[in-house]
Amino acid sequence: MSRDYVLQPFQPPAELRIDYQRELNAQQFAAVSAPVGPALVLAGAGAGKTRTLIYRVAWLLEHGVPADRILLLTFTNKAAREMMQRVGELLGGDLSRLWGGTFHSVGMRILRRHADRLGYRADFTIADREDSKDLLAACIVDAGIEVKESRFPKPEALSDMLSLAANKQRTVPQMLASNYPSFLPIEDQIVDVASRYRERKRTTGAMDFDDLICLWVRLLREHADIRELYQRRFQHLLVDEYQDTNQLQSDLIDLVAGANHNVMAVGDDSQSIYSWRGANFANILEFPKRHPTARVYKIETNYRSTPEILSLANAVIAANTRQFPKQLQAARKAGIKPVLAVCGDASEQAVFVAQRALELRDEGVSLNRMAVLYRSHFHALELQLELTRRNIPFSITSGIRFFEQAHIKDVAAYLKFVINPTDELAFKRLVKMLPGIGGRGADKLWNEFRNLCPPPTPAEAAPLVEPSDNDGILEIATAPPPRDPVAPLLVRIAPKVPKKASVGWAQFTATISQCEDPGTRNDPAALIRLVVEAEICAYIEATYENSRNRLEDLDQLASYARQFTTTVEFLTQLALLSNAETEAKASTEEEERLKLSTVHQAKGLEFEVVFVIMLCEGMFPSGRSLDSIEGEEEERRLFYVAVTRAKNELYLSYPLLRFAGGGGNGMQLGSRFLEELSKDLYEEWNLRPAWGPAPNSGSNRAARSPSHGSDEDDPEPF
Repeated sequence: MSRDYVLQPFQPPAELRIDYQRELNAQQFAAVSAPVGPALVLAGAGAGKTRTLIYRVAWLLEHGVPADRILLLTFTNKAAREMMQRVGELLGGDLSRLWGGTFHSVGMRILRRHADRLGYRADFTIADREDSKDLLAACIVDAGIEVKESRFPKPEALSDMLSLAANKQRTVPQMLASNYPSFLPIEDQIVDVASRYRERKRTTGAMDFDDLICLWVRLLREHADIRELYQRRFQHLLVDEYQDTNQLQSDLIDLVAGANHNVMAVGDDSQSIYSWRGANFANILEFPKRHPTARVYKIETNYRSTPEILSLANAVIAANTRQFPKQLQAARKAGIKPVLAVCGDASEQAVFVAQRALELRDEGVSLNRMAVLYRSHFHALELQLELTRRNIPFSITSGIRFFEQAHIKDVAAYLKFVINPTDELAFKRLVKMLPGIGGRGADKLWNEFRNLCPPPTPAEAAPLVEPSDNDGILEIATAPPPRDPVAPLLVRIAPKVPKKASVGWAQFTATISQCEDPGTRNDPAALIRLVVEAEICAYIEATYENSRNRLEDLDQLASYARQFTTTVEFLTQLALLSNAETEAKASTEEEERLKLSTVHQAKGLEFEVVFVIMLCEGMFPSGRSLDSIEGEEEERRLFYVAVTRAKNELYLSYPLLRFAGGGGNGMQLGSRFLEELSKDLYEEWNLRPAWGPAPNSGSNRAARSPSHGSDEDDPEPF
């Protein structure tokens, strides 16, 4: 019988240069000075998570742990550089031997040393996303698959599928069954291409970004000597933003820390909001189960927000059942209560946000220190128009602007063509979506179609938008007169269509015929839903990454379109919004601007003033997320992240009316998350126009209203 006997290195009493107890609060100090062994540090929003990690590294170094025995894993290179720099500033000296960086960068460093064990040379190349798509395209050709003809996923979409499977540690068939069921009929072909892709990467000496972690995990699992080498090497493993790890990253952490379990995971379960991209919420919840001797440290003193904002935040997250209970405590003095503004409709909500932002700016708060947060891109459309009308500069930090996205343009092209068949750009965009038709083919088909399609009459050619009187409101023209259907013309040029596209062309013709039905042609919402169901859904799943999010965008596009009485009016509004986005994009970085952002994009940021808009049921929380308790609880965590971005003032709002089916208004319910809040946590503002009647004096709620004087009292445009 044998047993392990651990030899502890001799450590003379540490001569500390940092007074940790003076520079940290009691909860931070407890985590920083934690004894050897697994530890889970639950750092609440604004509680000094980064500071705790930095001082933990310094503590280890000052207590004799060699720099090269520490591994610090982060999610961004910026975070890693910042932490290393701040540790260096604390201690001075050279910290180049300390291992710190993203999962991918550390994985690359280790794989360079042991690539031969996996059949690679040490000088392997790293394929970026474009390289990966090109390599997948080559594998699809090798497999003899006609992508468009079979609706086989394009390289962009296939790359997304394979990446999700890798990061969730699932097989390709499992991932198709759970996330992409429409592709199950061609499962064997997708598995074949995935196998070819893996082999092609190996034979060409290339690894993609997922490989930098996947192959690192494989290296440790399959080679005991290498696993033991790094388990001995890294005496202390520190992981930042642990709540955002996926299954692959969690497995990697457990492998590296497998010998001594000296892993400190730092994060906040209440801010786990990325399941849609593979993050596994169970990782942080089950950490104590995987490491039974783990100590759990809670850091609950918040240095960001006022007590009033934190009271509301604590109440927001309290309804979640799967969590480590925490109570954020304010380090700051009392401020003003959060505000709930119940608005008549989305336009009134936009007026409220714009006016209040200008008032706050007049009070000395820069627009740069304010943010408007929302669940989805579409929730800010009316606000963008209002800000543009008032000449208030704004920036959008939610990635590509909504109407610049390809899938939105794809759907809009159908509507444009149905209303105006002489729209060359719309026609070509549509036919190039069919299999076997490229730029030249689209040109030829356009010439054939143009010769058959009569030019527009003067009435049809009239401008869609005419300036009205001096109030700046745009007067939208009514629907153009009916014209002869063009579907029969599409049938006539079918013989000119490439053979590969014949089936697609027949479907395209049938869809256009349905769109031209008089009851559908001037109903933009009905048109969008018809096009998505008949054509776009399958096209998006086969063409783009993040197909589920894109389809959700189109669902909201159809909902937004319900407010317009004609398709022409809807397309006109789209053009105005696109123009507003272009103008916003042209703003310089130095210009003072109000920030508009999805909550996901705002995580990790903070602002003096935060507006959270569209807090109505089905929008925030998203209706698509309410099929399960897990989905609802993640939506609640998303709301918690939104409110904890605010330092001084927090404004919550939702519209009572929202455009519903048939072009009418539908009553909206406030978000269930608002219903869960005690009314003493916020102050309700009764909004009313300056020229309208006074609020109902019989209201049983004491409501304070922002200043609403005459038109002359309104703040000047910025």
